[in-house]
Amino acid sequence: MSTHFIELCKLCEQLEKEASRNLKVNIVVDFLRKISSEEVKFAVYFITGKFPSNLLTLNVGYSTIYQIIKKLSNISDNQYLTEYNKTGDMGETAKKIFEIYPPKTQKTFFEQPSTLTEVYEIFQKIAEFTGESSRVKKQRLIESFLSKITPLEVKYFIKNLIGEMRHGFSEGLMEEAVAKAFNVELEKVRLASMVTGDLGKVCEFLKIFGKDGIEKISLTVFQPIKPMLADLAKNPAEALIRHGGKTSFEFKLDGVRIQIHKKNSNVKIFSRRLKEVTEAFPEIVEKIKHEIKADSFVVEGEIIPTTKNGKPLPFQYIMRRYGRVKNLEKTIKNIATTLYLFDLLYLDGEVLIGKPFYERRKKLEEIAPNQMLTPQLITSNPVEAEKFFEEAIKNGHEGLVAKQLESAYTPGIRGKKWLKIKKVLETLDLVILAAEYGHGYRHDWLSDYYLAAKNLEVKPIFEKDYVSFADYVEKIHNDRFKVVGKTFKGLTDEEIKTLTGKLKNLILEKHGRAVILKPKIVVEVAYSEIQKSPLYSCGYALRFARIVRIREDKTIDEIDTTEKVKEIFEKQFKTTTSNFLER
Repeated sequence: MSTHFIELCKLCEQLEKEASRNLKVNIVVDFLRKISSEEVKFAVYFITGKFPSNLLTLNVGYSTIYQIIKKLSNISDNQYLTEYNKTGDMGETAKKIFEIYPPKTQKTFFEQPSTLTEVYEIFQKIAEFTGESSRVKKQRLIESFLSKITPLEVKYFIKNLIGEMRHGFSEGLMEEAVAKAFNVELEKVRLASMVTGDLGKVCEFLKIFGKDGIEKISLTVFQPIKPMLADLAKNPAEALIRHGGKTSFEFKLDGVRIQIHKKNSNVKIFSRRLKEVTEAFPEIVEKIKHEIKADSFVVEGEIIPTTKNGKPLPFQYIMRRYGRVKNLEKTIKNIATTLYLFDLLYLDGEVLIGKPFYERRKKLEEIAPNQMLTPQLITSNPVEAEKFFEEAIKNGHEGLVAKQLESAYTPGIRGKKWLKIKKVLETLDLVILAAEYGHGYRHDWLSDYYLAAKNLEVKPIFEKDYVSFADYVEKIHNDRFKVVGKTFKGLTDEEIKTLTGKLKNLILEKHGRAVILKPKIVVEVAYSEIQKSPLYSCGYALRFARIVRIREDKTIDEIDTTEKVKEIFEKQFKTTTSNFLER
């Protein structure tokens, strides 16, 4: 018998109200045991709000859902914001609004409720829409479905669309529930989930085959697995100490991390999020087919953008290859790539993730040409390691990755077995020009900040010259400052609460959940690099910006300038040719 989506929604409501971790797990255990094997994986996806990215990539944003809610309920912006500001939860907001202002075509008493399978099929259709008109098609489909289901179903449909369940039942708890439901060791469930990248599939196997089903799950070609993650180390010497005095160092490249699967003549490339991106890199596919001496394998590596001379280019160049279907040949011609491999996870029928790193690397060296391998140094000498780090930086790379020689490959796990060591760029002192209220538990706090540098070349700005909110913010301040990025990272919750109180006293204008501020609060900002960007009028943007501290000792007269931002950008890529920098 099919399980109705409303049953799962009621279960999620229970989870939201239940404080006990053990009782939460037991509620889900009972649910997994009673539903069919055809639907159990859908239940795992819908309860956790996580879908394997190789199966579903939804790409539905807050603004799309916001417009749908307004259209179906026929309410104003102020009515929506009034309700949203109570919880900061878009799903709960939609539920409350639809209870008061139901869509005209909402489900009648005599209509059959939607099943888990039917709702998953809707999600599949949403994911299948791509291209220029995809947003409109997605919006129409979501509108149509939301108009036919109950307010409670609307709540959890939306929560799954945006991946914010907020009921306190994480993927880790779901692993516990799956293990308990089918009487399997938790560690086996976790390993199976890491290897498949799909906890729903693991649950389905156990439902069909019982506890012995866990043994049937293994690394399979064309089924991408979660990448192993690295912790941070301050320098090579620290990495040596943490790895017991001797370790493997490799260049840390600034490109896209990929997983390449090959079986006979078939090759597929997956991103670190497990999404297939084969079409974007046809030249890499050809290299793999002709230059690696094995029939069946799974390798990991990095694709970096390069000049014709092989020098690395900024990360943003390689991102132009993602999602480019139109003019792909032209894009390939303009943006050259170089492939570096650094790990081997599977080879001709043998799963290698449990083998030590040095063994996996040796086997990789046996099947791949030397020029395709990430430069490596195995040493116990901190001076040698530091020189290798400087060589990586000199060649335009990010730094090093230290890999413990005996380490197994642990999919999806971040730990000390791999350590990344990056060049630290000088921080910038910037002013907060605008801010937005957060979502979830941060919905009452101004927690997303527009960061700006001083502009020394002030020019008059006219109405026609601004198109984005950042442009408008700059206009309000007579172009004295230029926005160089946004961030919600770096500060503790207590610091955000305190800062919110200060910022509320500096508000000049309100725009929905965004506010424009008097330029007074100076913050020290760290970042991974500075990129060229069309998003901001200054032409630059901070990548992975985070606030280090609030500089109460500094005034806006002392903040860094756009010229300083430009100087740092140019220093980053001094190894690349100037004509690429000016593109």
